[in-house]
Amino acid sequence: MPNIEMNNHNALANVAARKPVIRLDDAWLSLSSADGMVEILRGISLSIDAGQTVGVLGPSGAGKTSLLMIMAGLESLTTGQIDLAGFDITRMHEDMLAALRRDHVGIVFQAFRLIPSMTAIQNVAVPLELAGRADAKAGAADALESVGLGHRMTHLPDQLSGGEQQRVAIARAIAPRPQILLADEPTGNLDSGTSEKVIATLFEATAAAGAALVLVTHDPALAERCGRVLTIEDGMITDDRATGLKGDAA
Repeated sequence: MPNIEMNNHNALANVAARKPVIRLDDAWLSLSSADGMVEILRGISLSIDAGQTVGVLGPSGAGKTSLLMIMAGLESLTTGQIDLAGFDITRMHEDMLAALRRDHVGIVFQAFRLIPSMTAIQNVAVPLELAGRADAKAGAADALESVGLGHRMTHLPDQLSGGEQQRVAIARAIAPRPQILLADEPTGNLDSGTSEKVIATLFEATAAAGAALVLVTHDPALAERCGRVLTIEDGMITDDRATGLKGDAA
């Protein structure tokens, strides 16, 4: 006789896994300049599911980073709506938005943004401490181990290579086990050999956390390693296609 309770549980889990963690509906972003208002994003609508990996391509100035900042709640829409981790953040108060970001979103920037006076483990522990986690140090240690830096925990940023610093930044982003990981040109300051190690770490960490990954890049080959590729031109999505991959660490 089939286990109805277990079947129902599995069905609900599958539905939850497919639930969008990011959704934009007719999103517009306009900023003022010396020449008047400039439209940065123009009518973007999309949804990104839990666990999905998305590469974002486009020329400089197309709006890629602005899209990422909107998704992070670091920039407010002019019109439209954005849901993040199931919450409508379009007009959310900054305090609530900061708490939502802390608990559900990890961000990796091109610049590592580590605190110079703090060791690797102290840097990674920051978001956990802000969340009031009693196990912040242990969680930070686990995150550093997961990115291959268990032997560098007590080193300051200036004692680490560029690739190691970016892996510390990835560990900091994944330590709270976010639903969403946003990466803006994470290898832009690194050489090709180091870049490959960092990208492999990024995909592996994302998969281990079960997070959705949105990766902004100028590199088509890197974008193609994601399960989905968006192309942005002049503030609009001009192409949105699946690659058939889940997100490749190889």
